[in-house]
Amino acid sequence: MTQYHFIRLTEVAPEAILAHMSDPRVADHMPLLTAAWDAAMVRQFIALKEATWARDGLGHWAILADGEYIGWGGFQREGEEWDFGLVLRPDRFGHGLALARRMLDIARTDPRIPFVTFLLPPSRRHLGALRRMGAQQIADIDYDGERFLKFRLETNS
Repeated sequence: MTQYHFIRLTEVAPEAILAHMSDPRVADHMPLLTAAWDAAMVRQFIALKEATWARDGLGHWAILADGEYIGWGGFQREGEEWDFGLVLRPDRFGHGLALARRMLDIARTDPRIPFVTFLLPPSRRHLGALRRMGAQQIADIDYDGERFLKFRLETNS
């Protein structure tokens, strides 16, 4: 059984994040990922994610599977909502459901998070697992000029 650990992004080699976020298969489902990543972009990304931890006491983690970096994900406050995101290396996409369940269990124990939202690009067509978890599509929204499907999952029920 795979052992998952969540650590801060600052604890991962920046080169691992750079390789991950430079993979064109990652960009296929991230319409806001339009610029090429470099070392400066990785530093900026980590600083922005660390700022959410400082501001909200919660944020995105680096995810390790059996000690190996496989991606990042977690919760980011967007206004009054907590948005859930999970971005895995393409060779580790199969871990998504198990990780989402584990992370959502964390949200369920946090009294600050009565629900989470998910913003998914329309290119994500396999949404059955999300719906089986109880998420409901609540809107199509425009975010930075791109269309996203917005889902909501109650965490306190």
